[in-house]
Amino acid sequence: MEAMEELSQLSESIRQAASLLADDDPSDDTAPRRPSTFLNAVVLGNVGSGKSAVLNSLIGHPVLPTGENGATRAPIVVDLQREPGLSTKSIVLQIDSKSQQVSASALRHSLQDRLSKSVSGRGRSDEILLKLRTSTAPPLKLIDLPGLDQRAVDDSMINDYAGHNDAILLVVIPAVQAAEVASSRAIRLAKDIDPDGSRTIGILSKIDQADGDAKTIACVQALLLNKGPKNLPDIEWVALVGQSVAIASAQSGSVGSENSLETAWQAEAETLKSILTGAPHSKLGRVSLVSTIAKQIRKRMKVRLPNLLTGLQGKSQMVQAELARLGESMVQSPEGTRAVALELCREFEDKFLAHITSGEGSGWKIVASFEGKFPDRIKQLPLDRHFDLNNVKRIVLEADGYQPYLISPEKGLRSLIKIVLDMAKEPSRLCVDEVHRVLLDIVNASANATPGLGRYPPFKREVVAIASNALDSFKSDAKKMVVALVDMERAFVPAQHFIRLVQRRMERQRREDEMKNRPSKKGQESEQSVTNRAGGSSKPTKEKPSPDKDTKEGPNLQVAGPAGEITAGYLLKKSAKTNGWSRRWFVLNEKSGKLGYTKKQEERHFRGVITLEECNLEEVDEEEPSKSLKDSKKANGPEKGPSLVFKITNRVAYKTVLKAHSAVVLKAESTADKVEWVNKIKAVIQSKGGSFKAANTEGGPLKQSQTDSSTDAMIRRPADPEEELRWMSQEVRGYVEAVLNSLAANVPKAIVLCQVEKAKEDMLNQLYSSISGQSNAKIEELLQEDHNAKRRREKYQKQSSLLSKLTRQLSIHDNRAAASSYSNDSPEAGSTN
Repeated sequence: MEAMEELSQLSESIRQAASLLADDDPSDDTAPRRPSTFLNAVVLGNVGSGKSAVLNSLIGHPVLPTGENGATRAPIVVDLQREPGLSTKSIVLQIDSKSQQVSASALRHSLQDRLSKSVSGRGRSDEILLKLRTSTAPPLKLIDLPGLDQRAVDDSMINDYAGHNDAILLVVIPAVQAAEVASSRAIRLAKDIDPDGSRTIGILSKIDQADGDAKTIACVQALLLNKGPKNLPDIEWVALVGQSVAIASAQSGSVGSENSLETAWQAEAETLKSILTGAPHSKLGRVSLVSTIAKQIRKRMKVRLPNLLTGLQGKSQMVQAELARLGESMVQSPEGTRAVALELCREFEDKFLAHITSGEGSGWKIVASFEGKFPDRIKQLPLDRHFDLNNVKRIVLEADGYQPYLISPEKGLRSLIKIVLDMAKEPSRLCVDEVHRVLLDIVNASANATPGLGRYPPFKREVVAIASNALDSFKSDAKKMVVALVDMERAFVPAQHFIRLVQRRMERQRREDEMKNRPSKKGQESEQSVTNRAGGSSKPTKEKPSPDKDTKEGPNLQVAGPAGEITAGYLLKKSAKTNGWSRRWFVLNEKSGKLGYTKKQEERHFRGVITLEECNLEEVDEEEPSKSLKDSKKANGPEKGPSLVFKITNRVAYKTVLKAHSAVVLKAESTADKVEWVNKIKAVIQSKGGSFKAANTEGGPLKQSQTDSSTDAMIRRPADPEEELRWMSQEVRGYVEAVLNSLAANVPKAIVLCQVEKAKEDMLNQLYSSISGQSNAKIEELLQEDHNAKRRREKYQKQSSLLSKLTRQLSIHDNRAAASSYSNDSPEAGSTN
């Protein structure tokens, strides 16, 4: 009986654990209790098999009606509670919250009356529930079903009571039917419900009625020795007389002994030993039945314990995490209150800095604003409209009077630069506003992610308000800073820019004059021949280039594409490291504006690509040879020919053209090749707003035997003042675009300085100083904990305590079960009889 008491306590622990895992409160008496079926015992058998007599034997009192004609016509559920302080004859009937002591005969007669009035006996609607407290019964819930051969019993009723995973099935078979046990309906139903037989116990009742029948006794003993039919489930069997309770009740009525039940159970065991001489003594009598039931219950609990303990450990971790999030109860003192407030500020600071520095949450949006929206807005400024020739002319006229650009349009062009650069203020302000919104989002997200602030909503609102006010002031400072950056560029336009405009204008004029005054090629040749015939030799004539020289009648380039937009050929590329020349295969795509190169012509992938729409083109002179080389050339050969070198640079001074190089210096293999390359690259660059600068060499940038018309086309100047103004506006636009690119790089730096960095330092400093400056009364007012948080903390504290207790109890039983299993599996245990 002590084993059953221990199992009852373990069952209650398992029930509480299951309630905790379902997030219920096991200590709440008002909440519905989660049922536990470990201590349920459902009796199955035919009419007259002795089911009620077996249950009376377990209860220790003849409270259930018995009879051969089906006394049990409806399900009877007897919820037993053992109370050792009661006498063996006492039975306490509990109805709701009231208790009443009754006799076994009165209770039996009352049940007989109710059963006789039962109409159908189907399902739980006709169920009879008894709650009894005795000193003789184990703490079980016994369920007595009607006989299986009655019409009132169907599969739904049986599954309703016996279908639970942990309920013990007591299959009652009369001893006289032991030979036909394999065909019993009760055995078949039990096998369907419990295929592995782990919670089924077979009970052979009315053994005394089979005394003298050797065949029946042999079948009974075979079942008890687990030597029954092969198709029979592997279950435990116990033999009972079934009338021991009635006998003991009769004896207690005549003698009045308190030990009559124990005497009757011992007498039953002795009777069974005398009848079943070959059966194990551990399977005979009521005491053996209680022990077998306890053994089966322990097996079922052993199966459930590992998963239950795993669930409890996970639940415990979750509860501890929730308690950590809710925090401990606040110390009720001024110093403790202020310490809690500052600690919450530190937690908020950690979360905020994590968002800013690591890009967690919305932090990445700041970088996205700098790299995406702001540069796009700068590029979308209407430069084409402002640099339209009519608009440029209008601004110049308004600034300087009638056609001043014929002499000096500087004032008008300065006004145009200021007007265009002023448009950069709005994108800069919008960028400041976007960063401000992102910082506000980060403040709110950090406050929500700080566990401690969730406990004190007033304090959380105060922290967010202080941070938001600080960010508002930072936004104003940032707007002033970015506007000042734009105004700085508007206020100061370097005079060198306009000086270069005049210099380039004068340079073009000088070249045009040289071309006009330059004699034709035929005149030069005739003059030279006359001089030679006269014997004069002012300068030696140049040798005619040989066929193997680089000078050829036409360019040695390849052209491809539907419209001839792809040009390919070899160029010499100057190395920035060695200052030497390397021969590379270059491919120009005029449609895409890309110039790429490979080391060999057959290579498929470019080693580098130059985006010409961002570049300027410039002709440069070849490097001057040494003095000795110059002297040798003067004495032995002609002077240096036209330069074959040209250079590609970026429009923006600080940007690169190719990889890490700010300029790419190229050299053609012949003058014709250079003219072709320069013309095509210049056409691409100038179509994108770039500029071309010719070499400042005597006789023009190119000295090649070409027609005067092609040379004039390369270096011609505008034909009229409007063309001159168009050229100047293009130069000014290049300057404005360079300034806008500079602003696109510098405005984000100013925003980071005025907003992001101040948020990381000044905002948090203002938060600490503001909270520290509050009075104790104000801080206590702000640190009013949310009632829901307080209730949750109390709930999780109770759960944590109960989880520790249950985990400890269940772990002890799990270890005992493991040790018991090990001892049963050892060879020494198997050798004992």
